[in-house]
Amino acid sequence: MTRSKVQTGFVCLFVLALTVHGNAVSRSTHYNHKHRRARHLSWNPMFKGSHEMLVKQNEIIDQMELPRIADDDELETIISNEELVPLQESSSLRIAANLKETRRYCKPWTRDFVEDLSQAFYEEFKKPIQVNSAVRTVAQQKKLRRHNRNAGPIEGETASTHLTGITLDLSKRGLTKKQHAWIEQYFLPLKEAGLIDPIEERRQPVFHVVVFDRYTEWRESQKVANTETNATD
Repeated sequence: MTRSKVQTGFVCLFVLALTVHGNAVSRSTHYNHKHRRARHLSWNPMFKGSHEMLVKQNEIIDQMELPRIADDDELETIISNEELVPLQESSSLRIAANLKETRRYCKPWTRDFVEDLSQAFYEEFKKPIQVNSAVRTVAQQKKLRRHNRNAGPIEGETASTHLTGITLDLSKRGLTKKQHAWIEQYFLPLKEAGLIDPIEERRQPVFHVVVFDRYTEWRESQKVANTETNATD
């Protein structure tokens, strides 16, 4: 074989290798792009948060004249005045072990809501609902924001609603698809009635649920209606 033919053969093999490698990279890039896009599209919760929602929640809080609790001293005073009530563990309601005793408080209507939810969930699945977070102080929220990008601001039109005691974070960890869907369907009519504002968090495995004070009035009306129905039956 002549020297020119050998050189031509090497050139052909080199070009072929470059072509195969290029096709492989192209397929890999295309696959990775599709994979990333598929993962992005898979996040489509029923209850998304928005800037407008946070602004509206704070407007309602201002109308209710609820204070944003500054520190532990103010929190202790509010608890002593029974403006906040304690969350109590039961067979249907659990509280995260790392939640301090002084943080296991919320507004009475918020407690009504989570007790109703947890009882209904337990009756369906024989499994408790867990509260991961309840009331917070401004001082606590300020520290939280240093290492948690998902934590809301301490002031302004989108300030964290945890600072007023009307909000709970409910754990999603360990929920089956059926249990997750059940919770969504439980929330939906309450949200449509303007009684709660749920947000399914993406960065943390929780449902962030704001409960409005009309919940207790609605709850009592439901009890009356059920009593009247049973009496008729």
